[in-house]
Amino acid sequence: MAYVIGSACIDVKDGACVKCCPVDCIYVGERTLYIHPDECIDCGVCVSACPVEAIYEDRRLPAALQPFLAINREFFGPQVSGLGSPGGAADVGPVPCDHPAVAAWPARGAPDR
Repeated sequence: MAYVIGSACIDVKDGACVKCCPVDCIYVGERTLYIHPDECIDCGVCVSACPVEAIYEDRRLPAALQPFLAINREFFGPQVSGLGSPGGAADVGPVPCDHPAVAAWPARGAPDR
């Protein structure tokens, strides 16, 4: 795995990273985005595009976000989305589920005004 999307993306899903990914390896879940670990080419373009700084190189993932290594990988497996390796997010479209850890994550409230 090259890059990982962490908790800062949950309930945000800005999508700037999706638009700039040259290999279309960032998939849209119900509450967050997921990088397919076998499709990512380790270019890092997504990191600079993310406005909430939710994307990390796997080797630089903060300790508190280590579970997201497995979350991003397991999202594509048979126990979660069953997507496997479809070869690109554009043809798949939004996936109406999330990894159980993301689904259980506390919802972000509306910003204070």
